[in-house]
Amino acid sequence: MADHQEARVTLPSEPVSVSAARGFVARVLTEWGLPEDAELADTVRLILSELATNAVLHTFGQSPTFTVDLRLERDEELRLGVTDSHPRRPQRLPAAVQQDNGRGMVIIRSLAKEYGGRLAVTPTADGGKTVWVALPWQVPVQP
Repeated sequence: MADHQEARVTLPSEPVSVSAARGFVARVLTEWGLPEDAELADTVRLILSELATNAVLHTFGQSPTFTVDLRLERDEELRLGVTDSHPRRPQRLPAAVQQDNGRGMVIIRSLAKEYGGRLAVTPTADGGKTVWVALPWQVPVQP
């Protein structure tokens, strides 16, 4: 196998694109050997849903598209990134804040930590940012 595999898709910053991004990620993970019903596949789809939703809802119309990047490094680490062109970094809400939304980054951080992964935010050349989650690649052994 190659040292790494990559896949990328750019979608319009519209709510319907979150579902399209989830479908893209599901197809790529399956192509890379991760069964659709694997726990890691569910986790990656949930993380992607939260990141894509943030890219759509919290860029306030200033990012007409968002890009989903997947990178599998040496069958050891999966990196999932969502890039938008809005400069504002994700905000961590205080635990005491009572509201129905705004918990996406809490969910993402929690899942990354639970799976031994990490979260990072990096600026892009055009003034936007990429929110990355790196997770250990764990393909279940088939009987």
